[in-house]
Amino acid sequence: MAGSLTSAIRHGVLRTATMAYGLMRRGGSRRSGLRVLMYHAIGTPIEGDVSGLYNMAPARFETQMRYMAEHYRHELVPLERSALAGESLKIALSFDDGYRDNLSVAAPLLVELGMPFSVFVCTGPVAQRKAGFLSPEDLRELAGLPGVTIGSHGVNHLRLTECDERRLKEELAGSKAYLENLLGSEIASLSYPHGAVNRNVRDAAESVGYRIGACSRFDINQSGRDPLLLCRTDIWADDDLPTFEQKLGGDWDWYRWRSADAEFKSANHQQG
Repeated sequence: MAGSLTSAIRHGVLRTATMAYGLMRRGGSRRSGLRVLMYHAIGTPIEGDVSGLYNMAPARFETQMRYMAEHYRHELVPLERSALAGESLKIALSFDDGYRDNLSVAAPLLVELGMPFSVFVCTGPVAQRKAGFLSPEDLRELAGLPGVTIGSHGVNHLRLTECDERRLKEELAGSKAYLENLLGSEIASLSYPHGAVNRNVRDAAESVGYRIGACSRFDINQSGRDPLLLCRTDIWADDDLPTFEQKLGGDWDWYRWRSADAEFKSANHQQG
């Protein structure tokens, strides 16, 4: 009961702020740029996710994907550097961590709809064949599907800003090498675990060969954005269709101002 009440209060506060921000943006017109949507699990309980934000019900996920296929078909693009060019709205799909349901639940629907997507894989659980995560065989199968790009999410899902130089290189270079050896292709993108990135982490990622870096900061990416510091829009398990549309349009981009953005701002200081 207490949890339900807390959730209801949270929703009320967030949606009030979203409505106010949408009105402030001249009635909520859609923002242009590259919007990267961030998902996690589709039907798999996540350890430590006490609020249940990151395990979306498959039926809700399907509703969102079919809505995008109908209303945003021409805006959907793979997550790559070229997507930052131009001034029109573009949308890329991404999944963090490497849950097996990305293959068994999400992939069949997305392939059916012709929607490209990226999966950022934490290689430790893959190598250990941890329950609920992609196995090496699963990962090869997923990588072979049309429209799929595999990226790194580190080895052990550590907060990279808290790693010493040796551990930071192990997490960035080690995960990249594991995936490249397993899949036989270059891995050029990563998602920073916990969204933890500063200038040192960003530069270390570039030095080992990454060209795309996905963060956890709410916002759209406009022309000139550092491709190693891409903002994303977090999609939560309880987002209904009106909320989903608000996030696509930019009404939730006010959330970038939350205090948890301190590390991102440090990494991004050269962009202003």
